Amino acid sequence: MSDHDWQAPGGAPAPGPAPDAAPAPRFDPSAFPPPSVEASPPALPAPAAPTSPMYGQVPYGSPLGWTPPPKPGLLPLHPLGFGTVLWAPFKVLRRNPAATFGTGLVVQLVSVVAMLAVFIPFMVFVVSRVESATDSADADALMSGAIGGFLLLMLVPIALSLIAGAFLQGVMVIEVASGTLGERLRFAALWKRAAKRFWPLLGWTAMVTGAIVVAFAFFIAIIVVATFFDPVTVIVTILVMILAGLGAAVVAAWLGTKLSLVPSVIVLEGVGIGTAMKRSWRLTDGFFWRTFGTLLLVGFILNLAAQVVVQPVSLIGTIIAAIIDPTGTGAAIAITVVTMIVTVILSLLIGAITAVVQAALVAVIYIDLRMRTEALDLELVRHIEQRDAGVPVTDPYAAPATATAPAATAAGPAWP
Repeated sequence: MSDHDWQAPGGAPAPGPAPDAAPAPRFDPSAFPPPSVEASPPALPAPAAPTSPMYGQVPYGSPLGWTPPPKPGLLPLHPLGFGTVLWAPFKVLRRNPAATFGTGLVVQLVSVVAMLAVFIPFMVFVVSRVESATDSADADALMSGAIGGFLLLMLVPIALSLIAGAFLQGVMVIEVASGTLGERLRFAALWKRAAKRFWPLLGWTAMVTGAIVVAFAFFIAIIVVATFFDPVTVIVTILVMILAGLGAAVVAAWLGTKLSLVPSVIVLEGVGIGTAMKRSWRLTDGFFWRTFGTLLLVGFILNLAAQVVVQPVSLIGTIIAAIIDPTGTGAAIAITVVTMIVTVILSLLIGAITAVVQAALVAVIYIDLRMRTEALDLELVRHIEQRDAGVPVTDPYAAPATATAPAATAAGPAWP
């Protein structure tokens, strides 16, 4: 039986092409010639012109890594190194000398003029009364009364110094805070902003000064009372007071460091004295020695600079007066007077610089610690970007929501 005669089971014809179907096409390799090696590839479209990346994107080809934020003003917008904290207060004078040094000089002049206006008439009055006394008993009584009057009159320059010092602290805090944001305020603008928080600052300054005066008076009173006893008691009392004074100095240094940020908190966060003390205490946790060392080192530098400038002038004047008038006949009185005037002027200038730098240092430390503990640098960067873009901004130095602080006082913070 041939293949054509075979049938599938069931009688169905076997599968296969129909007898009259066309043959299947065969594959012809000659119809597809191989590509020519010399043929040029098709032209690719030209690349688009490079465009600047959008905000937040990393440009193509740039190395990946952290780039510090810009420095629009006085301080860089990231946690500060020790050198930056140390020298930033001196940059405050160089950046805006008219407003900062002018305020410090006004404060020094107010203190000196107040002291001279109070004590010179009083001393003239006492000397004239002593000279007119008929006997030594009257002179002794007048001198005893003069001492009491002198102590009472000391309250006047102390009060004026408190007022001027509190105002200077407010001005310097505003200057450092606005300078960090790239602003440069004039003399009147600084005074206007600082005046908003003047009374809490004055209250805090009065509290600190009162505590110092009370502690000093306590030690003096104990020593005076001990003089009424035998010499051994006096010596033992003095030794005990010296040891107690050393312990009190350690406690004062500790409390002064922990509460050193109170003026900055009062001015920039617009809170009361009690809340500012809690905030300062919390911000310095973990940074006590850094804060204490910075305050101590800057104070040492300023004191050393003052001695280097003032003492040589006084020494030279004394030597010249001794050479011209070795017998003390009064021939060199003019040189002595000129030396005293120059010394007073130099003391005023250096005192103004010292007051400005020390007040600005506290504000710099405050901003640095808030950058480290509360990410204030991110808030400042956001504030600057929104301000430059014309978007309404809020106070960048306001206390964070996580800080357990009561609401601001009715006056509000000094920041606009």
